[in-house]
Amino acid sequence: MFFTEVNEMSVYRTHNCGELRADSVGKRVTLSGWVHKKRDHGNLLFIDLRDHYGITQCVVDSGCDVFSEVEKIKHECIVTVTGTVLKRDESTINSDNPTGQIEVGIEEFTVLSFVENLPMSISSVSDTSEENRLKYRFLDLRKEKIHKNIILRSNIIASIREKMIRSGFIEISTPILTASSPEGARDFLVPSRLHPGQFYALPQAPQQFKQLLMVAGFDRYFQIAPCFRDEDSRADRSPGEFYQLDFEMSFVTQEDVFAAIEPVMYEIFKEYSNKKVSDYPFKRIPYEDAMLHYGCDKPDLRNPLLIEDVTDIFADSSFSAFVESIRKGSVVRAIAVAGIEKHPRSFFDKLNDWAKDNEMPGLGYVLFNDEGSKGPIAKFLTAEQLSNLKQRVNLGSKGAVFFVCDQQNKAEKISGQLRRKLGTDLGLCSDGFEFCWVVDFPMYELNEDTGTIDFSHNPFSMPQGGMDALQNMDPLKIKAYQYDVVCNGIELSSGAIRNHQPDLMLKAFEIAGYDQEITKEKFKGMFNAFQYGAPPHGGCAPGIDRMIMLIADEPNIREVIAFPLNQQAQDLMMNAPSNVSEKQLKELHIKLDLPKKMVSN
Repeated sequence: MFFTEVNEMSVYRTHNCGELRADSVGKRVTLSGWVHKKRDHGNLLFIDLRDHYGITQCVVDSGCDVFSEVEKIKHECIVTVTGTVLKRDESTINSDNPTGQIEVGIEEFTVLSFVENLPMSISSVSDTSEENRLKYRFLDLRKEKIHKNIILRSNIIASIREKMIRSGFIEISTPILTASSPEGARDFLVPSRLHPGQFYALPQAPQQFKQLLMVAGFDRYFQIAPCFRDEDSRADRSPGEFYQLDFEMSFVTQEDVFAAIEPVMYEIFKEYSNKKVSDYPFKRIPYEDAMLHYGCDKPDLRNPLLIEDVTDIFADSSFSAFVESIRKGSVVRAIAVAGIEKHPRSFFDKLNDWAKDNEMPGLGYVLFNDEGSKGPIAKFLTAEQLSNLKQRVNLGSKGAVFFVCDQQNKAEKISGQLRRKLGTDLGLCSDGFEFCWVVDFPMYELNEDTGTIDFSHNPFSMPQGGMDALQNMDPLKIKAYQYDVVCNGIELSSGAIRNHQPDLMLKAFEIAGYDQEITKEKFKGMFNAFQYGAPPHGGCAPGIDRMIMLIADEPNIREVIAFPLNQQAQDLMMNAPSNVSEKQLKELHIKLDLPKKMVSN
């Protein structure tokens, strides 16, 4: 498991439980740890003693004075064992354990902490509920797999620090108590005792501070930054708190930022996994191409399937259902899969059922084989249209082409889901880590609820085209120097080249509905700083938790965080959030106005 030498002598141990080897045979040693397993062989008792570093088998026979004490001991009790290192018989050597060639004959035995009953098993695989795992997280962390994950996390963060410093970045800590900022999620607010009615916000990201560090002339900054967002939980997102490799650089273009962080990410994934890692420079995919060809802005490049637009081919076809829909503004997306034309009808029927479960009337397709084409849609396309279709989707002589027809946003979403399903069900996805940058994000988006224009990404980004674009272009067509780095369909980071010019900043926020005076007041620190000379600068912030989740091959981000919240953003172990006393509320000048349902309960 884990190996670190214990150098200083101690009353509790001369060695750790992962340290002893065959060359230690004959030594008198002292070990301390948890009773991992206990096996009774009649006249012999075996104990697997575990600590942070590993497991050592200890043995005592019935003739030893401490036999009866060892016999009473239970799993997870903490004990100290003193005895002689013995060589195991060839037949009992455990080659899976680094200490498997030896065992310790127990001569002295001391119980340091006795455990009566456990709420979960530590040594065996069990179906412990997540609620119990989080309530007794200190026990859950003793399990080998998650214990390894936390050590992996520590090692990765240490390696990241070393690589960033080697690249000329300096580590600077930024404030935790700060002002509210429009980062795209809800803030966690902290009431001020000294300033009644006013609130700090926990930072959603150190965005403004890292930009101010560039104004201050530090050139290359980084930190392993805690970020706080009051948002819902997902498998790849922990509610409340998360950590990111936050960095910023001065006098850089978008490509300079990419060139700085790509080697760091490549080396980290290469160093801590055995899987293939895509070489850098990573592939660049414009946002519009990502939505078209992958059906999302987080493309999983392990899947070789691509989506193509075939609206024009169907617009002139005799397939009235698609033609009528196209006239109403719909688009048609197609996905080609080679070599599945001989799959049984049941395969296509199941896909059709899946489509209906996803709010589609069905899933159209055309099959191509040596005899020509067939399928529910083939008869509505001419020979020329079928030929154009095969060419458009880059299909050879045999295979199937699937179709999605709907309004663009929905067609992109459904075709992206279909691409993922086909890639997974047909086993087409490669194993490894495939990175890419999604670039050229739209600066603004339309809020469907309010009909107003909002920032679509980071509000502090530089618009492509500068002031001319802000003044003369349709806001929804303006692109920004914004980018995401994506690995295996998971967004690891968002970033941007920043809008460092005060007049551009005012105009950009004005388009998003912020009056100039409000912008100056809300972002006072940054706006004032920009009056005194701000260099062109940019950066991004890869998520530490998500990187480690991928490297550890864990499906849920909570498996790589020592003390995560549950899906309801609760800490079951520490009972947070919790009620506070009237005295505390009074000190903060706060009166509660709870929903009636909560009051009645």
